[in-house]
Amino acid sequence: MLYEIMRKLLFLIVACLVGRSIFAQVDTIRLKDKRLNTSALKPGLHQYLVYFQNPKSKQSLRFWYWLRDTKLESRDGQKMFAITQHWYGSDSTTYRQIYSLNKADDFAPVYESLTMKGITKAYNWSDKKVWGADSAANNTQKDFSLDFKTPNLNWELDIETLEMLPLAAGKTFVINFYDAGLSPPEYVTYKVTGSEVLSMLDNQKLDCWVILTEGNNGNTHYTQTFWISKKNHEFLKEEDSFNGMYRYKIKMPAMAPDLVARFK
Repeated sequence: MLYEIMRKLLFLIVACLVGRSIFAQVDTIRLKDKRLNTSALKPGLHQYLVYFQNPKSKQSLRFWYWLRDTKLESRDGQKMFAITQHWYGSDSTTYRQIYSLNKADDFAPVYESLTMKGITKAYNWSDKKVWGADSAANNTQKDFSLDFKTPNLNWELDIETLEMLPLAAGKTFVINFYDAGLSPPEYVTYKVTGSEVLSMLDNQKLDCWVILTEGNNGNTHYTQTFWISKKNHEFLKEEDSFNGMYRYKIKMPAMAPDLVARFK
Protein backbone atom coordinates (compact mmCIF):
# COMPACT_ATOMS: atom_id res chain seq x y z
CA MET A 1 0.00 0.00 0.00
CA LEU A 2 2.79 2.43 0.98
CA TYR A 3 4.69 1.49 -2.16
CA GLU A 4 1.66 2.26 -4.34
CA ILE A 5 1.15 5.66 -2.67
CA MET A 6 4.82 6.53 -3.14
CA ARG A 7 4.69 5.42 -6.78
CA LYS A 8 1.66 7.66 -7.50
CA LEU A 9 3.25 10.57 -5.64
CA LEU A 10 6.46 10.21 -7.66
CA PHE A 11 4.41 10.09 -10.85
CA LEU A 12 2.62 13.33 -9.93
CA ILE A 13 5.90 15.07 -9.11
CA VAL A 14 7.45 14.02 -12.43
CA ALA A 15 4.30 15.06 -14.31
CA CYS A 16 4.36 18.49 -12.68
CA LEU A 17 8.03 18.97 -13.47
CA VAL A 18 7.53 17.93 -17.09
CA GLY A 19 4.49 20.17 -17.34
CA ARG A 20 6.45 23.12 -15.97
CA SER A 21 9.26 22.41 -18.40
CA ILE A 22 6.88 22.36 -21.37
CA PHE A 23 5.08 25.47 -20.17
CA ALA A 24 8.37 27.28 -19.69
CA GLN A 25 9.17 26.70 -23.36
CA VAL A 26 6.23 28.87 -24.48
CA ASP A 27 7.37 32.48 -24.90
CA THR A 28 4.92 35.30 -25.49
CA ILE A 29 6.71 38.02 -27.44
CA ARG A 30 5.70 41.33 -25.88
CA LEU A 31 7.19 44.66 -26.93
CA LYS A 32 7.73 45.75 -23.33
CA ASP A 33 9.89 42.67 -22.65
CA LYS A 34 12.19 43.43 -25.60
CA ARG A 35 12.67 39.72 -26.32
CA LEU A 36 13.46 40.27 -29.99
CA ASN A 37 17.17 40.32 -30.75
CA THR A 38 17.13 43.43 -32.95
CA SER A 39 20.90 43.23 -33.50
CA ALA A 40 20.25 40.09 -35.57
CA LEU A 41 18.36 42.13 -38.18
CA LYS A 42 21.01 42.96 -40.76
CA PRO A 43 20.63 46.17 -42.82
CA GLY A 44 20.96 45.67 -46.55
CA LEU A 45 19.06 44.47 -49.61
CA HIS A 46 17.52 41.00 -49.35
CA GLN A 47 15.91 39.37 -52.39
CA TYR A 48 13.53 36.41 -52.59
CA LEU A 49 12.15 34.25 -55.36
CA VAL A 50 8.48 33.55 -54.61
CA TYR A 51 6.46 31.04 -56.63
CA PHE A 52 3.05 29.41 -56.46
CA GLN A 53 2.15 25.88 -57.47
CA ASN A 54 -1.34 24.53 -58.12
CA PRO A 55 -1.39 20.70 -58.22
CA LYS A 56 -4.30 20.95 -60.68
CA SER A 57 -2.05 22.81 -63.14
CA LYS A 58 1.10 20.74 -63.00
CA GLN A 59 2.76 22.36 -66.00
CA SER A 60 2.65 25.97 -64.80
CA LEU A 61 4.00 28.11 -61.97
CA ARG A 62 3.29 31.71 -60.93
CA PHE A 63 6.34 33.77 -60.00
CA TRP A 64 7.06 36.87 -57.91
CA TYR A 65 10.34 38.53 -57.05
CA TRP A 66 10.51 40.30 -53.68
CA LEU A 67 13.04 42.89 -52.59
CA ARG A 68 13.23 43.94 -48.95
CA ASP A 69 15.71 46.75 -48.30
CA THR A 70 16.44 47.33 -44.60
CA LYS A 71 18.14 50.52 -43.42
CA LEU A 72 18.98 51.84 -39.95
CA GLU A 73 18.07 55.52 -39.75
CA SER A 74 17.55 58.27 -37.19
CA ARG A 75 14.17 60.02 -36.93
CA ASP A 76 13.69 62.81 -34.40
CA GLY A 77 16.69 61.54 -32.47
CA GLN A 78 15.43 57.95 -32.33
CA LYS A 79 16.94 54.98 -34.17
CA MET A 80 14.53 53.35 -36.62
CA PHE A 81 14.49 50.42 -39.02
CA ALA A 82 13.25 51.71 -42.38
CA ILE A 83 12.19 48.76 -44.57
CA THR A 84 11.17 49.21 -48.21
CA GLN A 85 9.62 46.29 -50.09
CA HIS A 86 9.14 45.93 -53.84
CA TRP A 87 7.04 43.02 -55.07
CA TYR A 88 7.45 42.32 -58.80
CA GLY A 89 5.00 40.01 -60.56
CA SER A 90 4.22 38.96 -64.10
CA ASP A 91 2.77 42.38 -65.02
CA SER A 92 2.58 45.91 -63.60
CA THR A 93 -0.86 45.38 -62.02
CA THR A 94 0.64 42.93 -59.53
CA TYR A 95 3.44 45.27 -58.41
CA ARG A 96 3.28 46.62 -54.89
CA GLN A 97 5.53 48.80 -52.74
CA ILE A 98 5.52 48.78 -48.95
CA TYR A 99 7.39 51.16 -46.69
CA SER A 100 7.61 50.53 -42.93
CA LEU A 101 9.17 52.28 -39.96
CA ASN A 102 9.91 50.41 -36.72
CA LYS A 103 11.72 51.41 -33.54
CA ALA A 104 15.21 49.92 -33.51
CA ASP A 105 15.23 48.95 -29.83
CA ASP A 106 12.13 46.69 -29.82
CA PHE A 107 10.82 46.68 -33.43
CA ALA A 108 7.59 48.45 -32.42
CA PRO A 109 5.71 49.62 -35.54
CA VAL A 110 5.56 53.38 -36.15
CA TYR A 111 4.36 53.74 -39.74
CA GLU A 112 3.41 51.74 -42.83
CA SER A 113 2.46 52.70 -46.38
CA LEU A 114 1.33 50.25 -49.07
CA THR A 115 0.76 51.20 -52.71
CA MET A 116 -0.76 48.82 -55.28
CA LYS A 117 -2.58 49.57 -58.54
CA GLY A 118 -2.24 53.26 -57.81
CA ILE A 119 -4.04 52.96 -54.46
CA THR A 120 -2.21 54.00 -51.30
CA LYS A 121 -3.02 52.84 -47.76
CA ALA A 122 -0.93 54.49 -45.07
CA TYR A 123 -1.06 54.23 -41.28
CA ASN A 124 0.51 55.71 -38.18
CA TRP A 125 1.08 53.14 -35.45
CA SER A 126 1.45 53.38 -31.67
CA ASP A 127 1.20 50.95 -28.75
CA LYS A 128 -2.46 51.90 -28.28
CA LYS A 129 -3.89 52.33 -31.79
CA VAL A 130 -3.36 52.52 -35.54
CA TRP A 131 -4.87 55.32 -37.63
CA GLY A 132 -4.78 56.74 -41.14
CA ALA A 133 -1.75 58.92 -41.85
CA ASP A 134 -2.53 62.51 -42.87
CA SER A 135 1.00 62.92 -44.24
CA ALA A 136 0.48 60.42 -47.09
CA ALA A 137 -0.93 61.87 -50.32
CA ASN A 138 -4.19 60.35 -51.58
CA ASN A 139 -4.38 58.00 -48.61
CA THR A 140 -7.55 55.91 -49.01
CA GLN A 141 -7.34 54.93 -45.32
CA LYS A 142 -7.06 58.45 -43.89
CA ASP A 143 -10.26 57.93 -41.86
CA PHE A 144 -9.27 54.50 -40.52
CA SER A 145 -8.77 54.08 -36.76
CA LEU A 146 -8.48 51.03 -34.51
CA ASP A 147 -7.69 50.98 -30.79
CA PHE A 148 -5.53 48.23 -29.29
CA LYS A 149 -5.78 46.50 -25.93
CA THR A 150 -2.10 45.56 -26.07
CA PRO A 151 0.83 46.63 -28.32
CA ASN A 152 1.50 44.44 -31.34
CA LEU A 153 3.92 43.77 -34.18
CA ASN A 154 3.47 44.32 -37.90
CA TRP A 155 2.50 41.06 -39.63
CA GLU A 156 3.74 42.48 -42.93
CA LEU A 157 7.25 42.11 -41.44
CA ASP A 158 6.96 38.50 -40.29
CA ILE A 159 10.20 37.53 -42.07
CA GLU A 160 12.21 40.12 -40.16
CA THR A 161 10.43 39.28 -36.89
CA LEU A 162 11.25 35.57 -37.15
CA GLU A 163 14.91 36.40 -37.77
CA MET A 164 15.02 38.17 -34.39
CA LEU A 165 13.40 35.42 -32.26
CA PRO A 166 15.58 33.71 -29.61
CA LEU A 167 15.19 30.32 -31.32
CA ALA A 168 16.06 27.06 -29.59
CA ALA A 169 14.99 23.41 -29.66
CA GLY A 170 11.49 22.80 -28.29
CA LYS A 171 10.59 26.50 -28.14
CA THR A 172 7.11 27.82 -28.90
CA PHE A 173 6.51 31.52 -29.49
CA VAL A 174 3.23 33.40 -29.35
CA ILE A 175 3.30 36.72 -31.22
CA ASN A 176 0.61 39.40 -31.23
CA PHE A 177 0.57 40.33 -34.93
CA TYR A 178 -1.55 42.87 -36.78
CA ASP A 179 -2.03 43.29 -40.54
CA ALA A 180 -2.77 47.02 -40.84
CA GLY A 181 -6.27 47.95 -41.98
CA LEU A 182 -7.69 44.46 -41.58
CA SER A 183 -9.35 42.58 -38.71
CA PRO A 184 -8.12 43.17 -35.11
CA PRO A 185 -4.72 41.86 -33.95
CA GLU A 186 -4.39 38.18 -33.09
CA TYR A 187 -1.88 35.98 -31.32
CA VAL A 188 -0.11 33.61 -33.70
CA THR A 189 1.76 30.53 -32.47
CA TYR A 190 5.11 29.53 -33.96
CA LYS A 191 6.68 26.21 -32.95
CA VAL A 192 10.30 25.19 -33.41
CA THR A 193 9.71 21.65 -34.69
CA GLY A 194 13.33 20.68 -35.22
CA SER A 195 16.33 21.50 -37.37
CA GLU A 196 17.49 20.74 -40.89
CA VAL A 197 20.61 21.32 -42.96
CA LEU A 198 19.91 23.19 -46.21
CA SER A 199 22.15 22.95 -49.26
CA MET A 200 22.65 26.44 -50.69
CA LEU A 201 23.27 27.45 -54.31
CA ASP A 202 27.03 27.60 -53.66
CA ASN A 203 26.91 24.09 -52.11
CA GLN A 204 27.35 25.58 -48.65
CA LYS A 205 25.56 23.58 -45.93
CA LEU A 206 23.64 25.67 -43.40
CA ASP A 207 22.06 24.27 -40.26
CA CYS A 208 18.62 25.81 -39.74
CA TRP A 209 15.83 25.91 -37.21
CA VAL A 210 12.52 24.74 -38.67
CA ILE A 211 9.47 26.73 -37.48
CA LEU A 212 5.81 25.84 -38.07
CA THR A 213 2.64 27.89 -37.77
CA GLU A 214 -0.89 27.09 -38.88
CA GLY A 215 -4.34 28.56 -38.63
CA ASN A 216 -7.51 29.48 -40.47
CA ASN A 217 -8.16 32.36 -42.83
CA GLY A 218 -11.93 32.34 -43.09
CA ASN A 219 -12.82 28.80 -44.12
CA THR A 220 -9.34 28.07 -45.43
CA HIS A 221 -6.80 26.20 -43.29
CA TYR A 222 -3.17 27.12 -43.90
CA THR A 223 0.25 25.96 -42.75
CA GLN A 224 3.57 27.81 -43.01
CA THR A 225 7.02 26.35 -42.45
CA PHE A 226 10.13 28.53 -42.16
CA TRP A 227 13.85 27.78 -42.18
CA ILE A 228 16.05 30.21 -40.19
CA SER A 229 19.82 29.67 -40.09
CA LYS A 230 21.21 28.97 -36.64
CA LYS A 231 24.47 30.86 -37.17
CA ASN A 232 23.25 34.20 -38.56
CA HIS A 233 19.49 34.10 -37.84
CA GLU A 234 18.90 34.40 -41.60
CA PHE A 235 15.53 33.63 -43.20
CA LEU A 236 16.35 31.23 -46.05
CA LYS A 237 13.22 29.36 -47.04
CA GLU A 238 9.46 29.16 -46.55
CA GLU A 239 6.84 26.63 -47.66
CA ASP A 240 3.11 27.42 -47.37
CA SER A 241 0.01 25.39 -48.15
CA PHE A 242 -3.53 26.77 -48.37
CA ASN A 243 -6.68 25.95 -50.30
CA GLY A 244 -4.91 23.20 -52.23
CA MET A 245 -2.18 25.63 -53.32
CA TYR A 246 1.51 25.79 -52.41
CA ARG A 247 3.75 28.83 -52.10
CA TYR A 248 7.52 28.87 -51.73
CA LYS A 249 9.95 31.66 -50.80
CA ILE A 250 13.65 31.16 -51.44
CA LYS A 251 16.27 33.72 -50.45
CA MET A 252 18.53 34.60 -53.38
CA PRO A 253 22.33 34.84 -53.03
CA ALA A 254 24.14 38.16 -52.74
CA MET A 255 25.20 37.91 -56.41
CA ALA A 256 21.57 38.49 -57.51
CA PRO A 257 21.25 41.80 -59.44
CA ASP A 258 20.20 44.83 -57.40
CA LEU A 259 16.93 45.59 -59.19
CA VAL A 260 16.25 48.67 -57.06
CA ALA A 261 19.49 50.34 -58.11
CA ARG A 262 19.16 49.21 -61.72
CA PHE A 263 15.69 50.67 -62.27
CA LYS A 264 16.12 53.99 -60.43
